[in-house]
Amino acid sequence: MADREAEMRLMLRALRLPAIAAQYQDLAIKSAKANMTHESYLYELVRAECLQREEHRVVRLQRLSGLPPDKTFASLQLEYFPPLIREQLERLRSGAFLEDAINLVAAGKPGVGKSHALAAIGHELVLLGHQVLWTSTATLVQELLAAKRDLRLPHALAKLDRYACIFLDDIGYVQYDRDEMEVLFTLLAERYERRSVAISTNLVFSEWERIFKNPMTTIAAIDRVVHHSVILDMMGMDSYRAKEASLQRLPTNNPQPPTADGKLAATGGAAKTH
Repeated sequence: MADREAEMRLMLRALRLPAIAAQYQDLAIKSAKANMTHESYLYELVRAECLQREEHRVVRLQRLSGLPPDKTFASLQLEYFPPLIREQLERLRSGAFLEDAINLVAAGKPGVGKSHALAAIGHELVLLGHQVLWTSTATLVQELLAAKRDLRLPHALAKLDRYACIFLDDIGYVQYDRDEMEVLFTLLAERYERRSVAISTNLVFSEWERIFKNPMTTIAAIDRVVHHSVILDMMGMDSYRAKEASLQRLPTNNPQPPTADGKLAATGGAAKTH
């Protein structure tokens, strides 16, 4: 009996069925007590294997994505966002936009949560089994530029094509030269209507000429990004990082909690800050 059990474990590991190898005995006891049929027992074994594989796949996708691990919906302070933005985020977390290669653009001043919001969506996509890439725009541009110099740009773009969505963080912070602008435009053009791109920017579209230099290239880039897109317009929002810092300076004996917009609720007297 012991020899057969040892052989069973060896065979299951050879077949790369580690969950079944680890659980088949316990499940056999449970199924006997519950008077389960052989088919039900087999179903539970296969289900356990599938669940473990999916868990491992999600962990691997998270590790390879480059997503900031702490920027999820659990840590995103949704109460700071206007109702329209909150509705958009709730819809986007389903990942349905990937089916139509829809792009995302989160535009707003520094500190309003645009990168956090996009990263939270990225984490949801990973949980759904999608392969995504999170990168600063400057970093990816330099990698593509190096590939172009080595005559490997088509190969580099083909590798990026495996990602259902590429998250380009802070597209407006770096002023690109002509070569850098060209590889960035090539990436956007390559993924147009095929794969999704998610962009965070502190620039409104009328200021994107700072990135692409040439007016016609700027128009072409914006057209490819915006044609099929969801715009998270955060330009009118105040920095919630600044609000948090302001709230931390409030007296600890203040009896009124902050409201959803980060301001103090009305009281009988004016609150003082330190």
